[in-house]
Amino acid sequence: MLELKAEPLTPEAFAPFGDVIDTRTADYFHINAGRTRRYHDLAKVETLGEQARALISIFVSQPVSIPLELDFLERHPQGSQAFMPLHEERFVIVVAPPGDSIDPAEVRAFVTDGRQGVNYRAGTWHAIQSVLEREGEFLVVDRGGEGNNCDEYPLALRITL
Repeated sequence: MLELKAEPLTPEAFAPFGDVIDTRTADYFHINAGRTRRYHDLAKVETLGEQARALISIFVSQPVSIPLELDFLERHPQGSQAFMPLHEERFVIVVAPPGDSIDPAEVRAFVTDGRQGVNYRAGTWHAIQSVLEREGEFLVVDRGGEGNNCDEYPLALRITL
């Protein structure tokens, strides 16, 4: 079993896998007569393949226990997938670079501070939604359309904080 300790989520550490979505570190400009700050283009939404379209969904996830034990990672080869907590929910992120297989030496684990979201690049291996402490609601942006867009890879993992 691969054992990982989740490290704090930073844009630099997460860059090989996608984008960290965090208004605290992003530029903005004013809109709506100056009453609204627009944090523009925080993540690259990827929708690949025939008749692809972007989906916006809300996921409601039940909390996991730590240590977190998983037996697979998944990927979405035809599109990115973004998760943004709606109520400052902390969550665990487990990722591996895109490819046909997973090298255990390249698997990383992160933990958010509750105000950060992530955008997994198309093909990035990642764990299922793993919210901590309490039920979590997430705004999710991912790909809809024809074709298979979810693969699973068996891998036994144990993650600690």
